[in-house]
Order: sequence, then structure tokens, then C-alpha cells
Amino acid sequence: MSSLFNDLPTPDVDWYPDWLAPDVAAATLARIVDEVAWKQDTMMTPAGRVPLPRLTAWQGEPDAVYVYSGIRNVPAPWTPAVAELKAAAEATCGARFNSVLLNRYRSGNDSMGWHADREPELGAQPVIASVSLGVARTFDLKHNRTGVVQSYALKGGSLLVMRGETQAQWRHRVPKALRVQGERINLTFRLVTPRG
Repeated sequence: MSSLFNDLPTPDVDWYPDWLAPDVAAATLARIVDEVAWKQDTMMTPAGRVPLPRLTAWQGEPDAVYVYSGIRNVPAPWTPAVAELKAAAEATCGARFNSVLLNRYRSGNDSMGWHADREPELGAQPVIASVSLGVARTFDLKHNRTGVVQSYALKGGSLLVMRGETQAQWRHRVPKALRVQGERINLTFRLVTPRG
């Protein structure tokens, strides 16, 4: 029985639940809410274009253009608090990042559906560092072949790093959580290779 359990797939992630001290996380949340230019994009669905169920922003180096869900993201310059988080994430991960997708979940009604970050400009085995600020939300990873789900409670100040085959073998989401009060900001730092 134990050998069967040991054979279950596990995602290649590093998990730092207390990466930032609570006071630092709260102060950083307030700074980012104020300094970032938030927008609400739309995405294509079988029923036509619908608003994304969250606010977003894209920052990075000038050539770090990123396309997902039919949305072409041209980077805004790094803002001060985001640049500080980028440097700290690079030091922890031992990786370089040239861009970040910021998602602002205004309440438990905002969400992100199942997907994998498999766009060509991310490369075959991207390192994606996910920093959470604000209220805790559930983050699910689901194995493509077995359906095994690994869940994390991403609280304010936590860092989850996805590496290796995680994007190729797993999908992830932030489900709706209607009882959750308060907002959450998530920053996913990544290295984008510009398309030729």
C-alpha cells in the first residue's frame, strides 16, 4: 500500500509558506495596489469574448512581450515594489526573471481556471515564481495523466516556485471561494524569450 502511495506523481515545486514576514507582506500589498496600473482584459470563450474574472497587469523588460488566451501583453516598466520582489525572488530561486504577470483577485468571486503556462516564449521547462499577497486562496495543481490534485493554501507572504516538467505534466487553477473576504494579489515572475 505504501509503495502505491509513493508512486503518485508530485509536482516539481519549492514551497515557502512564510517567505515574507506578515508586516512586510501587508505593506508590499498596499504599495502594489497603489503603484500598478490595473486593467480588466477579455478572453475568448465558445460564447464569445468575456471579461477575465480578475484584474491584471504585465511588467518587465521592454522586449518581454507575452501572449496568452489571445491577449498580447506589452510590458509596462517595473514599479518599485514589484522590482524589489523580483530581486528577492531571483535570489531565492537562483533564476533570472525579465517579466511578471500580476493578478488581482478582488474577492473570492474572482478566479483563474485550469491551465498550464506552456507558451513557447517560456521555454520547455520554465521556472515560475509565484508570490502571494493579501488573503489566502487555494491553489490546485492537477496531474494531466492521473488526475491527482495537490493543493496549497497560498497565504500572504508565501512563495511557490514551479520548475522542471510542472507545466508540461500539470495544470493549475485558483478556484472561486465565495466565502473569502478581502483581496489577493499574485505575482508570477518568469523569463520570457522574445519571439523571433
